[in-house]
Amino acid sequence: MLSVMAATSLALSLLVAPEAPSAADVVPPGKITVDVVTVNGSGCPAGTAAVAVADDNTAFTVTYSDYTAQAGSGSAPTDFRKNCQLNLRVHYPQGFTYGIAKADYRGFAHLPRGAKGMQRASYYFSGQSSTGTSTHNIAGPKTDNWQFTDTTDVAEIVFAPCGAVRHLNVNTEVRAFTNSSNQAAFVSMDSTDGSVNTRYQFAWKRC
Repeated sequence: MLSVMAATSLALSLLVAPEAPSAADVVPPGKITVDVVTVNGSGCPAGTAAVAVADDNTAFTVTYSDYTAQAGSGSAPTDFRKNCQLNLRVHYPQGFTYGIAKADYRGFAHLPRGAKGMQRASYYFSGQSSTGTSTHNIAGPKTDNWQFTDTTDVAEIVFAPCGAVRHLNVNTEVRAFTNSSNQAAFVSMDSTDGSVNTRYQFAWKRC
């Protein structure tokens, strides 16, 4: 009986395909670095955006120190919208390529009743079409932190072409709106102490 059961178990195991490794199982060795090639936008004046790579090569973070959109009392007409475009060069070992699997956006909002805010983001490789734009609305009244997460299905992750140097473009935007010129409203994605940042999770694969 035991031999029959063992044979049956072996037959069943042969019928089940081994699980494909996930993107998290493929991580290049060594240290990944990210260089900021260009920075443009009202939300990231020179010297106010910093990039750091996680020690395990699974993600990188962008920290802003002057990224706030504001409307209403004390603000200029153009202050309601702030944006930033980062052009990044990711250095990694040959034989690998990467895409962005998930992005976490964080910040703080002060929105009185009747005010509202918005956060928008997209990213793409130079020479390729955009991966799509995500838009998140923030309703007042709110005086608190906010966080949004954009996740891409594994089958839909756009990878940089193998063997080609393609810079990663990261575009973000925040807006603040208010119906009253007597009340101040703002949406911020900045941090003076590095505690608030935007986190992009790599998806790695072998070429």
